[in-house]
Amino acid sequence: MGALILSSFILGLAVASMTAPVGVSGAVFLLPVQISVLSVPSPAVTPTNLLFNVVSIPGALARYRRRGSLRSPLTRLLLLGTLPGVVAGALIRALLLPDATTFKLMAAALLLPLGLWLCMRTARPAGAHHPRPSSRFITSTALAVGVVGGIYGIGGGSLLSPVLAGRGIPLAEVAPAALTSTLLTSIVGAGTYIMLAAITGEVHVAPDWAIGISCGTGGLAGGYLGAHLQPVLPERALRFALGGSAAATALVYTIQAL
Repeated sequence: MGALILSSFILGLAVASMTAPVGVSGAVFLLPVQISVLSVPSPAVTPTNLLFNVVSIPGALARYRRRGSLRSPLTRLLLLGTLPGVVAGALIRALLLPDATTFKLMAAALLLPLGLWLCMRTARPAGAHHPRPSSRFITSTALAVGVVGGIYGIGGGSLLSPVLAGRGIPLAEVAPAALTSTLLTSIVGAGTYIMLAAITGEVHVAPDWAIGISCGTGGLAGGYLGAHLQPVLPERALRFALGGSAAATALVYTIQAL
């Protein structure tokens, strides 16, 4: 058990340090590892990932807060959509999508085109103009992402960040807003799963507390480090890294599911 906890801590540390600069908690990249290496069963892997977000994200936000307020207009627009969406997603995941194979294929179908789209947008000439999306677009996208985040246990940052970055919003603005949204959404989502487990008596719907907390503790340190490094990392490179990571994760999910 001790080796499992240590492995979970190291994985959380490594993933969060690489993803925090682009506004992603890293939960989406932990999913295949939790299923295949840490042997977290489905659908418990979803609330376990949400628990990881709850524990890990404050590290990155503590660093971002030193550079400015986290209560931006973008954050408020995201929360208007993601909070109700994650409750709906949790219900869908627990009641309709308990099978791990279906879960992986659906995740891959979302992440692959999104990652490729962001890479193609980033590859455009530096002078290309990307008009800022409207408030309605941001909130409606956040609602859809909240549902997806509740289903997959990813909080939504891994989807929101590529969409917002691809639509021209700077990552320096996207990252803290997406992480704040992911944190609050994950709190609501994890609470929903815990309530479902208590109401239905289905223990497999509850998170794996040991793995979620140990991964999250590693992510707490890794997120702070990643947020600290963000200002010195090239924006274009971060966008390519975000898109490439999403596409690579989709390919891993597809291979595991087939």
